[in-house]
Amino acid sequence: MSVDDRSSEAATPTPPPPKSVNIVIVLLLVATFVMILNETTMAVAIPVLMQDLNIVASTAQWLTTAFMLTMAVVIPTTGFILQRFSTRSVFITAMVLFTAGTALAAVSPNFILLVTGRVVQASGTAVMIPLMITTVLTFIPEQKRGTVMGFISIVIAVAPAVGPTLAGWILNHLEWRWLFYVMLPIAGLALVLGLIFVRNITTPRKAPFDIASVLLSVIAFAGLIYGLNSLGEAAAGDTPVPPWVPIVIGAVALALFVWRQLSLQTTDSALLDLRPFATRTFTVGIAILLVAMAALFGALMLLPLFMQNVWHASPMDTGLVLLPGGLVMGLIAPFVGALYDKVGPRPLVTPGAILVTVALILLTTLKADAVTGEFWMFTNQEWKIVGIHVVLSLGLGTMMTPLMTSALGSVPR
Repeated sequence: MSVDDRSSEAATPTPPPPKSVNIVIVLLLVATFVMILNETTMAVAIPVLMQDLNIVASTAQWLTTAFMLTMAVVIPTTGFILQRFSTRSVFITAMVLFTAGTALAAVSPNFILLVTGRVVQASGTAVMIPLMITTVLTFIPEQKRGTVMGFISIVIAVAPAVGPTLAGWILNHLEWRWLFYVMLPIAGLALVLGLIFVRNITTPRKAPFDIASVLLSVIAFAGLIYGLNSLGEAAAGDTPVPPWVPIVIGAVALALFVWRQLSLQTTDSALLDLRPFATRTFTVGIAILLVAMAALFGALMLLPLFMQNVWHASPMDTGLVLLPGGLVMGLIAPFVGALYDKVGPRPLVTPGAILVTVALILLTTLKADAVTGEFWMFTNQEWKIVGIHVVLSLGLGTMMTPLMTSALGSVPR
């Protein structure tokens, strides 16, 4: 593995980012934190929404499925968006969409409008995360990227940990609409601060926009996401079509999408330039990061459902079980980022991968017939989840920052 490789640009010192760039990065971190926090509250809320809105599990699942489908459709177009429009306009548009979607979800009188609000939220979220990563890679010197990526890891780690706990507290004391009411003032504040402080730090340029590529990406990523997401529902016989149908359609469309991008990138007109995959460090780093993120979000989505549906734990207890691990990952992220700047990725990624493997194996030993208790009276099985999740978080915390920084930093400008 060559994840120790550094970009050839390291030899050229980069001036420190101007104050305006620092302000943009801080606001991007805050906005991204709110957006990820919003998404992870849904895992705990779905059982409550099923009861309150009188819907079945397969219907309620569309609150997350629609969100992911929208992300999958919008994200491939962000390369064009970030080149064609200024930083300020992209940031403000993303925050307006997220805030409007949050407001719509909060006042929705029925399930259809609630899903619509989630789709609008996802449209803003899909643009914000690539904007944050691109800003860091463009303006932060390579020798300082590990530290900044550490703060990004805090956002990615702490928001999913706080989300279930916050949702549990709200659902124990208030109605589900407060999940969105709580987000509104924070999102609104980020929007106002963006209007005041965010300045254009990039120069928009005319970028090619291939409609055929967009259509293929919509079919490919939407088909794969929908098909994979419906595997669980298919086991209960709740899907309108067998999951293999959208998966096959998505895979064929993805193959055509890749072929078209390879053809168009020779003239720099591809919607999604695939040439970074020619860099071995990037390809290996992204592959490992994919597994790490699957472990992170897989645990954050499945554990709440397991505890509430199998153990019949309360939403509050479910959130509290996941909180220590997320806080641990957030606490170590800045130190991991600073350490990466000194020692590189390998000494961090290898032990982190071992910890993640051990934690995932231990998760398979959980018992379905465990009895839950209050936080101060947790049973052995609940404390076991706390311990396993802390180990998983330690491993992921030592992996994500080095993998993101080394993989993205290895790509030529």
